[in-house]
Amino acid sequence: MRNMGGEQVEEAVASAVALLRTATERDWETTPAGRLEWTCRYTAEHVAGDLIAYAGQLAGRATKAYVPFEITLDEGTGNEDVLQVIETTGALLAATLRTTPREVRAFHPYPYRSANREGFAALGVAEVFLHTHDIAAGLGLAYEAPAGLCADVLARIFPHVQPGADPWRTLLWATGRGDLPGRAPVTEWRWRNNLVVPAERLTLQGVTPAAATDLAAGGDGGFAWVEGGPFQGTRDAAGMLLKAYGAGVHRPEWGVFVLVRGEDGRAVGGMGFHGPPDEDGRVEIGYDLVEAARGNGYATEGLRALSAWALEREEVTSVFATTDPDNTASQAVIVRAGFARVAGEDSGSAEGAEGAEQFAYELRG
Repeated sequence: MRNMGGEQVEEAVASAVALLRTATERDWETTPAGRLEWTCRYTAEHVAGDLIAYAGQLAGRATKAYVPFEITLDEGTGNEDVLQVIETTGALLAATLRTTPREVRAFHPYPYRSANREGFAALGVAEVFLHTHDIAAGLGLAYEAPAGLCADVLARIFPHVQPGADPWRTLLWATGRGDLPGRAPVTEWRWRNNLVVPAERLTLQGVTPAAATDLAAGGDGGFAWVEGGPFQGTRDAAGMLLKAYGAGVHRPEWGVFVLVRGEDGRAVGGMGFHGPPDEDGRVEIGYDLVEAARGNGYATEGLRALSAWALEREEVTSVFATTDPDNTASQAVIVRAGFARVAGEDSGSAEGAEGAEQFAYELRG
């Protein structure tokens, strides 16, 4: 899987600073930064502040709020010096990303109150790209961020945005900085880090389009799996997620989750929804578990946690699950999770994707 980490932050900072160094003799103090109400100078200082803040969140393992500090530049600091500060804070974030374990999450408000190291890396890269665009627009400079890195950002913190042929223009559109043919202008937007649902021994970690791309292609999706993982069902679900993402209908909270053990950070299975709730408020859930992890109650624990999360949503009235009649182990998992068998019109069964008879179960709030 193509990582998002220190190297990418350094790449973003280098591309930005190289351009802005060509205009350090210009007036940054009074020139507005593109469509922002900020000046070019304030915007540059803001970039440095964001980079060090993200490093502080991860290094300090802050989980409830932002660490209460900010960066202050010395009086008389010139434009060239500001760029040096951006390089320095970028290097600090890059170093923090390289030394932060994968399972560490720190506070970030949007939208689920936390982000992992890949999320903070994507946030840092996006801040650099977008605000360099703003400063460049104010100073009359031409700037184009690297397309591949823009696509990586979109696939991690803009999972709800349909990808476009031009990732840089798509990122600008998604943040209200440009237009895209056939799409309405964006006037309000937020980052979207992945959702994590806690369980007793597990966390259910939302799969981003970036991770789904790797899983569907036979990779690990950025997770450390137990022997034999991931199961084919998880790869198939990742492929369905990618289809929804490409069509612009992916709703991340109703997507795919990987079950990760708290004791060692190992992924043991996949679980997720077949799509958002229907008009009656019913949402269907499915799961699989790596063979080496079966028999430990992980599927039951994960199913309880994710079903409970779903039923807390206002738009959900029930959670639905199906299983093959001969899959007694799966039936036991569903029943232990609190589901009740529901009868079909005649036989108490439902039809699967290929028309095969299946047993149906439902859990109501």
